[in-house]
Amino acid sequence: MRASRLLSIMMLLQAKGRMSAESLSEELEVSVRTIYRDIDQLSAAGVPVYADIGRNGGFALLDGWRTRLTGLTAPEARALFLSGLPGPASELGLGDEVAAAELKLLAALPADWQMEATRMSSRFHLDPKGWFSAGPRPEHLKAVAEAVWSERRISIRYDSWTQISERVVEPLGLVLKGGIWYLVAQRETGFRTFRLSQVLALTPLEEHFTRPADFDLPKHWRESTSSFEREIYVGVAKVRATKRGVSRLREISQRVKDEIDAQELSYDEAGLATFLMPIEEESWATREITRVGAEVEVLEPASLRGKMADIARALAGFYGV
Repeated sequence: MRASRLLSIMMLLQAKGRMSAESLSEELEVSVRTIYRDIDQLSAAGVPVYADIGRNGGFALLDGWRTRLTGLTAPEARALFLSGLPGPASELGLGDEVAAAELKLLAALPADWQMEATRMSSRFHLDPKGWFSAGPRPEHLKAVAEAVWSERRISIRYDSWTQISERVVEPLGLVLKGGIWYLVAQRETGFRTFRLSQVLALTPLEEHFTRPADFDLPKHWRESTSSFEREIYVGVAKVRATKRGVSRLREISQRVKDEIDAQELSYDEAGLATFLMPIEEESWATREITRVGAEVEVLEPASLRGKMADIARALAGFYGV
């Protein structure tokens, strides 16, 4: 712990310049006396740190003394400061590590890059969660992350919506999508994706596994999600909608948006356009289309139109129409 704190002091002085003992103690959450002892330790180790006495005094490093990162460009440094997601990192138990890594990176940058790097993180913030939802934080996330890193098999009790089953899997990677964590794992039958919030119980096993040498998590995720999105839309509905309805239907998914945008919409005198849209099974379609309200009417297929009519009659009954 002390070695880490000594390194943090050195990096803070390198990144921020002169700092008082009080400022350092607040930053590192230790006493001022501890800071003085740590400064003595750094000096004894050969780090050229000196003290300025007076109103604006404090500790500083000798001018020109610094560590450097080689081969790093200014845009790369800005990108690194943008890539740190404090929320997800904290969920993985790595919040402090991310903060420490950013500090070390900042300290190692040339002086004229430091302002550019900090400007990036102060002007851009990435929030992967949707509106009105903090997103479920799976209780087993940290244990799964450790298993992924150590390449150890895990036994999970999983609710797949249709049944609850026990499975032994080889965890290959974690993906955060839309504020929801997913586990990509390998089984005898091939690769599978599990939603972590549906893992009811987890037991780390002592058995290690060999990670496939050619497994590329980002590539696998892109291909599997594209395949899923292609296969999940099993039908087509013919609808007519107002401009507002079209806009809201386009928000259902990227696939729906692309299919609507590929058509040349023409609005009649009533302000309605008729077009085709891809749909999943009909219970999904009724749910999504109902959210658009009276801005859209299903024309075909007749079975989906009938389900929408049933919903309309039920709503009319609720309101005594």
